[in-house]
Amino acid sequence: MDRRDFLKTGLLGLAGGMCLPLASCTARNQFDIIVKGGTIYDGSGSAGFVGDLGILDGKVSAIGKRLGNYADRIIDAKGLVVSPGFIDIHSHSDRKHLIAPKADSRIFQGITTELGGNCGEIYFPKEANKDMVRFLDIMRSNDLGINFACLVGHGDLRERVVGPYNVKASDEDLRRMCELLDEALDAGAAGLSFGLEYAPGCYGDIREMEALCRVVAQHNALYAIHMRHESDKVVEALEEAIKVAELSGARLQVSHLKAQNPANFDKLPTLLAMIDKAKADGIDIAFDRYPYTAFSTGFTNFIPIELRDGTNADILRRLETKSTADKIAEYTRQRLNRFGGADKVLVSGCSLSENLVYEGKNLAECSEISGKTPEEMVLYLLISEKLSVRQATFAMKEENLETIYRHPLSMPGSDGSVYSPEGPLGKELPHPRAYGTFPRFFQTFVREKKVLDLATAIHKCTALPASRMQLADRGLLKPGYAADVTVFNPDTIAELSTYAAPHQFPAGIEHVIVNGSHIIENGRHSGILNGKLL
Repeated sequence: MDRRDFLKTGLLGLAGGMCLPLASCTARNQFDIIVKGGTIYDGSGSAGFVGDLGILDGKVSAIGKRLGNYADRIIDAKGLVVSPGFIDIHSHSDRKHLIAPKADSRIFQGITTELGGNCGEIYFPKEANKDMVRFLDIMRSNDLGINFACLVGHGDLRERVVGPYNVKASDEDLRRMCELLDEALDAGAAGLSFGLEYAPGCYGDIREMEALCRVVAQHNALYAIHMRHESDKVVEALEEAIKVAELSGARLQVSHLKAQNPANFDKLPTLLAMIDKAKADGIDIAFDRYPYTAFSTGFTNFIPIELRDGTNADILRRLETKSTADKIAEYTRQRLNRFGGADKVLVSGCSLSENLVYEGKNLAECSEISGKTPEEMVLYLLISEKLSVRQATFAMKEENLETIYRHPLSMPGSDGSVYSPEGPLGKELPHPRAYGTFPRFFQTFVREKKVLDLATAIHKCTALPASRMQLADRGLLKPGYAADVTVFNPDTIAELSTYAAPHQFPAGIEHVIVNGSHIIENGRHSGILNGKLL
């Protein structure tokens, strides 16, 4: 008989006056875990209150002032905040969960659920072969450190059906793309993402976007968009994104909203007014943004769109011709001027040993080391690294971040992915947002700048993204909801990751519970993997 079928008792009398030891006749405790004496913020935006949280069978079972001590495990949360687990609505982890299954850089910052497949591209494992249904099956069959949901990448759909070329999709191409999207959504994908600054997604027109988003709307899934432009033409790009939502009826999530480069900083109020109007007109819209002034992307963004057509081999052949090199040099010069200079671009990812000297240095410093101009440096890195080199570029305004986070439809999203100091991912140089997004959000915009109160900030990290993903039982601390819980110290929570040394876990995250399992305990990982594919 399972001990969990009985209430806890003392000793049980047996015939002949004999007794069995206490352990053999005690029943299960009332709870698996009690998080005791913390200030509970349920994620709704309501004020916190001091109390206990009871967890049983992977669910929140009870919330009250005093739940007693009848639990297999007691977590002392006195002086700490007890929150729903943080939900990262914009990640790029994807296949990296198979490389670093503990999801170290995610769970140590309090993230218990993330949405991958953003910006139109999924990092598929080779065996998935860009097949979304197969990819979801692979993720279901592997142990995960946190909960994971995934969007379908428009760029992947387009490459699979149309190819990597700058051509208009035919009616038959569109039919096939819609069919593949429908199959993936039926298989459990969370929606569709566009990455319209990247090839081949950038070659899709509004007709193509509308057709695909009609399929998304039929599933009541999410339409997320990295817009076609985020700088000089950002207003026109947001108009396009909203128009597609209006035509298709799909729910719109604008990814990492920004007004990039100094010439465009003052466009943010216009963008927010457009979002407010769309909401008032009945469009289901919201947006996310990482709490940094530097974006991160590949060096291929220094190549004009019309020269990114085709395979990597096609692009590399173009780069080695003088006419193309001259075009890229001029395009790079213009971009660097708009950023504010070569010192704004940090080289953040090389693979060749001879290029490691440039990692963590800006283009101006790289030029001094190499004797090349910044434009020559960009071309050299693209060719020598076979296009696979990354940048972190400081092109946004801190004050705009404050304005963004004050808006009721905004929420933080890392735009980062799973990393671990251990294993192959520990050799890379990611943007610090991979390790520090949520601690930085609370440290900077709640504790230091007081842009948001704690209850509102927690809502933006929990119930709000859960509602966008339509997670019926996550994002709130409520009886019957999944027990995803983050316990943190509001006075010490802080990002420790830096651009030069990114593989550092944050401070102040004391406990993390995923689906009822105690994963982070007093800042240490238990080794348990209890995440799910959502």
